[in-house]
Amino acid sequence: MSGTKARSDAPVAENVPGGGHGNAAPARDRKPGAGLLKRLKSRRNQMESRPVTEEDLRTQSGHIAPGDVFGLRVATRGYLCKPQDNIYHIDFVRFKIRDLETDTVLFEIAKPPQTGLRPASCVSEDNEGNAEADVSAGRFVRYQFTPAFLRLGTVGATVEFTVGNRPLNNFRMIERHYFRDHLLKSFDFDFGFCIPNSRNTCELLYEMPQLSESLVRQMVECPYETRSDSFYFVENRLVMHNKADYAYNGGH
Repeated sequence: MSGTKARSDAPVAENVPGGGHGNAAPARDRKPGAGLLKRLKSRRNQMESRPVTEEDLRTQSGHIAPGDVFGLRVATRGYLCKPQDNIYHIDFVRFKIRDLETDTVLFEIAKPPQTGLRPASCVSEDNEGNAEADVSAGRFVRYQFTPAFLRLGTVGATVEFTVGNRPLNNFRMIERHYFRDHLLKSFDFDFGFCIPNSRNTCELLYEMPQLSESLVRQMVECPYETRSDSFYFVENRLVMHNKADYAYNGGH
């Protein structure tokens, strides 16, 4: 996913599963005209490791595990795994963000067959969002939001993804958000088990960080200096790494 813009009215969501333990039991809601929508909360306890660099992880022996990425103190410059490491053929095909307090859809993007990720719909003029996607790699997204996004309380991110012909055991995402060299927040979500050749949908619940007015002003004035790394693990082995950057000057 390369260069996606997403504009909406909500606070900065620092997405990074900050390794913790003791998951809250997932809540479930009915999807209109369908079954139950599983809701996932980030692990509460943070398990920060000793500081490591991107180069440390690239050169270490063995595979990269969840505990390794908790030691990263800045956003990575490159990717810590290759696209071909996704041997499970996990493919994210739809992504929607909404403000849980008002149930306002901030933006929604979908991936039509063989065309790459593209903006799908932006439900309100005040909260319009857009995203630019890298058709070739599909691993980087650029978002643009309005400053109001940084003051949201809780955001729900509904993700829909397909799985290849191998089962997913202990599918987990750790997402770390940074402004410049400062870690804003870590999120840690357990997707659990996914059966082969399945299409799965769940909503990830992000409790937004409380940001000072000074930090909000800096983030608005410095577009795309807010970045995130999303690390995906199966059986504690890194299989996917996606990146994003963010601007909060939309509507200006």
